[in-house]
Amino acid sequence: MKHIHRIFGLFLILFASFALVFQPVLAQNNDPLAIVMTADGPIMPPMLDYIKRGVETADRQNADILIIQLNTPGGDLLTMIDIIGIIRASDVPVVVYVAPRNAIAGSAGAMITMAGHASAMAPETSIGASSPINSSGENLTSTAEAKAIEISKAAIRPLVEPRGPEALALAEAMIDDAKAVTATEALDANLVDAIADNVDDLLEALDGTTVQMGDGPRILNIKSANVVPLDMSFIESFLLLLTNPNFVFSLFSLGTTALIIEISSPGGWVAGFVGVVCITLSIYGMGVLPLNWFGIIFMITAFALFILDIKAPTHGALTAAGVTSFIIGALVLFNSPGTPDFVRVSVPLVVATGLSIGLLFFAILVYALRALRAPVSLGVESFIGKTGTVTTSMSGSGGQVQLGSELWSAEKMDESEKIRKGDKVEVVEVKGLRLKVKKIK
Repeated sequence: MKHIHRIFGLFLILFASFALVFQPVLAQNNDPLAIVMTADGPIMPPMLDYIKRGVETADRQNADILIIQLNTPGGDLLTMIDIIGIIRASDVPVVVYVAPRNAIAGSAGAMITMAGHASAMAPETSIGASSPINSSGENLTSTAEAKAIEISKAAIRPLVEPRGPEALALAEAMIDDAKAVTATEALDANLVDAIADNVDDLLEALDGTTVQMGDGPRILNIKSANVVPLDMSFIESFLLLLTNPNFVFSLFSLGTTALIIEISSPGGWVAGFVGVVCITLSIYGMGVLPLNWFGIIFMITAFALFILDIKAPTHGALTAAGVTSFIIGALVLFNSPGTPDFVRVSVPLVVATGLSIGLLFFAILVYALRALRAPVSLGVESFIGKTGTVTTSMSGSGGQVQLGSELWSAEKMDESEKIRKGDKVEVVEVKGLRLKVKKIK
């Protein structure tokens, strides 16, 4: 116990020494601080947590600017609204930078870009197509669409009006007509403040720019800022991965298959454990993604058909029907008409997964049919025809034979036959608890 306390004390001393060594270095560095985040992916709750952490980190470290490097096809409307609220409430100026080249700020991403205290784009990037859709990813009805459009326009109007009438007209066209523009077109309309090849160019381009903060205008002095990256944590990255429709679909398919195998052949735990974990993780993603839940009926029907084909063999007919139902269900669940491309599941993946599951259950079915047709062999009668090794020479009263891992009393079938220790014998008959054997020549 004393050794443990000494080790713990040495650890505290070492930790304090490192803190003292590095503290002066941080304190002596008076250069501006720029924290750079990389928001690459759909606008989903994990992205909200990441940006919220970035704003809090920038405020805690007294950063001069927070740069959100954005590349997104769009995402959840409510998550977008929360992100805009966090950005506008930040005490540190937030710059939304659409980058790298070929990146997009689509749909919700365009609205987030407009919410930045300053905004910029890399060459060959695009922004726009912000028409609202419903929670299933489909176009709204005429009345609901009119309301959503007006609400969206009202939300961005205070953010874009200071940029001038041309910028406001372009922003409203993105909502009314799903218009999208290039970086050059956005800059010409004054919707963004600069076009920059990289973060260093961005800092130089925005140096001296005046941004409107909650406490009044602020001039950015960031040309020589120290750039510090703030990456997604493992948990944030993993949760964002769980909003990938292909990953969610694969998890759900694997988990359901594993659970069915466990139910069909209970006794183990690996398949059941894997199934529960996979389905639990997939439920998180399915709760976030815009899905058409009518498709789940087809998928449940598919797995029911797989089970029925095992329990009441129909020579694969139900398995074939199950594969068809599985594929249809997955496509309805993830790929209903009007669903945005970034939340659609890969059709080849659905077909390949459906065929693979079908082949798996067909193999189980073939194995079950063979087991049904095999002759029943139970008890000691099943030993007939098996071979063993003599462990003691057989005299008139018999001897012992090693059969597999068991030792049996045995006697010769033919009294005149000489059977010695080490000879190989075959079981000819079972008489009570004694085996009758003959020598293998």
